[in-house]
Amino acid sequence: MTSIASITLEVDDTAAAEQFYATALGLGSGLRLRTAAAPMAGFRGFTLALTVSQPADVAKLVEDALAAGATPLKPVSKSLWGYGGVVQAPDGTIWKVATSAKKDTGPATGTIDERVLLLGVADVKASKRFYVEQGLTVAKSFGGKYAEFTGGGPDRFKLALYKRAGLAKDLGVTDDGSGSHGIALTGTGAAFTDPDGFTWEAASLTPTRP
Repeated sequence: MTSIASITLEVDDTAAAEQFYATALGLGSGLRLRTAAAPMAGFRGFTLALTVSQPADVAKLVEDALAAGATPLKPVSKSLWGYGGVVQAPDGTIWKVATSAKKDTGPATGTIDERVLLLGVADVKASKRFYVEQGLTVAKSFGGKYAEFTGGGPDRFKLALYKRAGLAKDLGVTDDGSGSHGIALTGTGAAFTDPDGFTWEAASLTPTRP
């Protein structure tokens, strides 16, 4: 396995989720949906992050998501690192939209430059070792705080690891949660479950997007 081929979100109402994602967040073919098989409660331990080129695009994507029914978790604002905001989709998935730029260079286009799946893990170093053993290549690593792997792009998600408590704090939620993560990942190898309970499925088992 060298990268994420697709992500499947488990939702209570696939028709409602499909309608939301058809109009919000500018998603491509790398996201799939299916009916949840197990209960989920509280923080599900991950976020999907969209990187864009300027603040105007952050504002546009967040505004579109809110108009489609998302709930604001962190309002769009400037920070030390740039500009960003956090919303929660009606299905419960948390999305972060951000840019490192602090000024606009033109009108908003809604173009997404990079998609990242951030997993909240108990031990970043241990999880990084695990994923390297599965065939992923480390692109960035900051000790026991954060690790990022190669892959991803405008239409596919890159994998990154963050301490669970730190990720929850960054998103504006508590790290309390129970039940299923409500997400399944597909790579190019055999099925497995990582140390934090995130499930990877064989490509042949992944359903097509509704």
